[in-house]
Amino acid sequence: MRSSSIPPPSGTPRKKVRVLVVNDSATMRLALRLAFHRETDVEVVAEVPDGERAIAAVEQHLPDVVLMDVVMPGMDGYEATRRIMQKRPTPILMISSVVNPRDVHVALEALRAGALAVAESLPSPNDPQYESKRRFLVGSVTTLARANPARRVAATPSPFRAPSPGSASVPTSAASRHTPRLAQAIGIVTSTGGPTALMEVLKALRPGEAPPLLVVQHIARGFGVGLARWLGDVTGHKVKLAEEGESLVRGRVYIAPDDQHLGLSPGGTVALSSDPPIGYFRPSGTHLLRSMAAALGSRSAAVVLTGMGRDGAEGAAAIHEAGGAVAVQDEASSVVYGMPRAALERVADAEVISLEDVAPWIRARGRSP
Repeated sequence: MRSSSIPPPSGTPRKKVRVLVVNDSATMRLALRLAFHRETDVEVVAEVPDGERAIAAVEQHLPDVVLMDVVMPGMDGYEATRRIMQKRPTPILMISSVVNPRDVHVALEALRAGALAVAESLPSPNDPQYESKRRFLVGSVTTLARANPARRVAATPSPFRAPSPGSASVPTSAASRHTPRLAQAIGIVTSTGGPTALMEVLKALRPGEAPPLLVVQHIARGFGVGLARWLGDVTGHKVKLAEEGESLVRGRVYIAPDDQHLGLSPGGTVALSSDPPIGYFRPSGTHLLRSMAAALGSRSAAVVLTGMGRDGAEGAAAIHEAGGAVAVQDEASSVVYGMPRAALERVADAEVISLEDVAPWIRARGRSP
């Protein structure tokens, strides 16, 4: 993934991103170290084999980013993440070497505890995809080094409260003072920081009160099923992987499956596609929002949440051009302000709202007639 960093002034040395590797496999620690050895702006400052030593290493080496294994003997990645975020908040990227139900559960609980993203482990250097995945990992690390993990810490202890029945709470921006157009469906696009943002938004909505929500969340391959199950368990909503041809149901949340674009057919049913990635991504938020604009026109709506890169920006523009509503998460509440900023650049009059205001924004556009 291309880094969105601003280069330093000419003659100013670039500060190296300091990385701590936490993994019980010596082979994996070596593979991660070698993935960065050619990078002039990233250095691995320490490697440790378990969560207990990871906590001490964060205090000793003050890394910019921690690459955390999911399942380890003794203290697992979830518990290590929770303790690090309590003692010294640091951007944490979970690395999953083997995806199984326990891995998925632990990784998603680690996101809830404060980790910012989950990434696939690197394949063998002989794999044709090795270099592209290595570069994606490097880009993720350099972006996370600029993230603000304190925003996640502040959000974790105090989940949003859903308004009482009948509440008409809506964001207080100038645009929201007008009666909003009702939406048949709302697309949500997010990446880094997204799973916990989605959790908090859904917790603030009563099950069944929102229109169908179609979600593109960039996450490591193999985590889609676990993400849907986890969001459903912690929020009480009906969350599922989208299936080809199914009709949308009010109050249901549809997650894009692994490695497939999620969209809507002209008739408004779910349409999955294996078309090429858009801007490195499949599923792509832009694909989703473009298809919603084409299928629903002004009865479509989009929310672009925290995440790195530009995915969703062109799709948000398509929703806007079709007469639909567009909102982007504000910088103050975003873990990474890449995707919301890119969408705002394309849709200058999009509503800019805090994460806390996303649920009321959705509620205002989804009230039953």
